[in-house]
Amino acid sequence: MRALDEQAVRASFINCSKGEAKRLAVPRDLGERPWDDLDFLGWRDPGAPDRSYLVLEDGGRPTGVALRFQPPRSGFLQRSMCALCLTTHPRGGVSLMTARKAGAAGREGNSVGLYMCTDLACSLYLRGKKVPESGGRFEESLTLEQQIARTVGNLAAFVAKVTG
Repeated sequence: MRALDEQAVRASFINCSKGEAKRLAVPRDLGERPWDDLDFLGWRDPGAPDRSYLVLEDGGRPTGVALRFQPPRSGFLQRSMCALCLTTHPRGGVSLMTARKAGAAGREGNSVGLYMCTDLACSLYLRGKKVPESGGRFEESLTLEQQIARTVGNLAAFVAKVTG
């Protein structure tokens, strides 16, 4: 993914108002992000434990999606799998992320959801730059490039549901 600045990130959001995009918490470390290893930019809002954001390149331009999720609760050990990158995590490592649909459908309260890595670090898990807590990834016969293409395709399909 190509590097983005704060202005490009804020202007990319498709499922929130310009005012909401102006107020959301953009990471302060955009200049230090490992852009060459990212297929999309994802982060949690440190001031709102139920909000996350992601920005991907769609048709050569950044497209941002505001997400909500239920913060993880403690309880029995349970493993879940991210629907984007297929990384498994113990309880709390995967969350149902919901996005308000873009346009009139979103204003009417319609949303879509997908189980994703709670920290949105799918790109780093794929490349082995980050390891899930008390677990790992299943060994796959696909090449890294094929796994990346699958993850990007899964994310593009989710974003298509947000826009459609």
